[in-house]
Amino acid sequence: MFREMQDLMNRMAAAYAAGDAAACAALFVPTGELYSPFAPPARGRAAIEALHRVWTEGVEGKRLDVVDAGCAGNLAWCHASYSEGDPSDDGRSLSVLERQKDGTWLIRICMLNGADPQSDA
Repeated sequence: MFREMQDLMNRMAAAYAAGDAAACAALFVPTGELYSPFAPPARGRAAIEALHRVWTEGVEGKRLDVVDAGCAGNLAWCHASYSEGDPSDDGRSLSVLERQKDGTWLIRICMLNGADPQSDA
């Protein structure tokens, strides 16, 4: 499970590096949701893609590292840390994922949290 989730996060990081907002959005189910302290909620792939068009512009060195993950049937969760080189852009994400008919995982809901400036972690 952990490896599958890290593979998904690696695909997201590669899409960021390529500036490919459509590829970022394609990692979500069509009715996916994204909640972030950096923007209003994005619901649906079109809104998620529009948000990623802004977020992926000029980003180099995006890292998404799975901290923990778990699965129950066709639903999974993934806790990951993210960074882009500037510590003020670091944070954590928690995603609920859904297994597709072909066995792949897509994100149903993703919630981002910015780094806690008071934290040493």
